[in-house]
Amino acid sequence: MRIILALISVFLLATGAAAQEYRLNTGDTLTVEVLEDESLNRQVAILPDGNITFPFAGTLRAEGRTVGQLQRALTSALGPTFAAEPTVFVALNTIAEPTVPRASRSEITVYFIGEVLSPGRAIIPSNTTLLQALASAGGFTDFAATKRIQLRRTNSSGQESVYVFDYRAASRGAVTTGNTRLREGDVILIPERRLFE
Repeated sequence: MRIILALISVFLLATGAAAQEYRLNTGDTLTVEVLEDESLNRQVAILPDGNITFPFAGTLRAEGRTVGQLQRALTSALGPTFAAEPTVFVALNTIAEPTVPRASRSEITVYFIGEVLSPGRAIIPSNTTLLQALASAGGFTDFAATKRIQLRRTNSSGQESVYVFDYRAASRGAVTTGNTRLREGDVILIPERRLFE
């Protein structure tokens, strides 16, 4: 029995050490908790550019950092928002699967970030529209600015185009850009609501 307990302890220590040394990659998702303000608790995805976005902290580099390094950076970025240094916890939620070439282009990879319940990388059918993709993302958080949803698309030259979609108008029957067909690598950003929005 002692041998089994000793082996379990060694395994847990090794696993914990490996997790501390793991370098974050694009497509990984993280759980962030801020003890001083539970409304900030959320899952965030590391975008294709290697960054995350977080309310009151803005854009932070995540790719290549350990979870501990990102936690310290996030604590520092949130510091000016609070009277005292906030208590921030960052945990690795899911590790992105390595990108493998697909035999057919019947599926594409897109990314959801911001105020959506299921952020991160999503593999969807290639003919999926923006509105259909939003329906598969689990819905919006209470802080979502659904009038200002952004479809961010980068062309082969590296130039980014931003298209704005008003989900509220679409839900009232307006003709909108919601029928736009998504492309490989598109990023759907659901921003945070402004104070009186």
